Parts: sequence; C-alpha cells; structure tokens
Amino acid sequence: MAWIYLIIAGLFEIGWPLGLKLSQTTAHKALWMLFAVFSMSASGLCLWMAQKTIPMGTAYAVWTGIGAAGAFVLGIVLYKDPATFFRILSFTFIVVGIIGLKLSHP
Repeated sequence: MAWIYLIIAGLFEIGWPLGLKLSQTTAHKALWMLFAVFSMSASGLCLWMAQKTIPMGTAYAVWTGIGAAGAFVLGIVLYKDPATFFRILSFTFIVVGIIGLKLSHP
C-alpha cells in the first residue's frame, strides 16, 4: 500500500507546477493557485503515509522523480518545451532511477 501512496504523491507532485503554470497562462489565476496548493498538500500527505514503511531516501527520490518526469512530459506536450536529445536522455535516466529504486526495495 505504501508504494501506491508514493505513486499518488508523485502524481500530485506533478499537479502543483502545472497549477502554477496555468495560473500564469489563463484568466483563472486564483483557481489554479488553489489547485497548486491542494496538490502540494495532498502530495505531502501521501508522501508522509508512504514513508511509514518505505525508507525516507527512497521515498523522497521516487516522489521527486515522478514529479520531475511528469512535469517534463507535460512541459513538452502542453507548452512546447524543447525535446532535445540530451533532455530526453536525462529524463530517461530519471525514469531508470525510479525503477531501480523500486526494484531494490525489499
């Protein structure tokens, strides 16, 4: 169950930079700021729940990795961020690291 909490925490971790970006690019600034604050809070709560059984370093690395990878993909898809070879290679290293941490957990 802790890994499910951690994945949910990572998904909420994607939500807050998305909310901040949307607050800058739409007319609904307050709504998207509230979404960002909600995402931050939900992310932290789920991380806290996951850390009850997953080691802190592993949980934190996976949590931030999911958030970074998700924000990276959304940036490319929604905001036409550059999709250069080295950016995608670096993204791949993040994903491999997340998988490695999961596989190394007893």
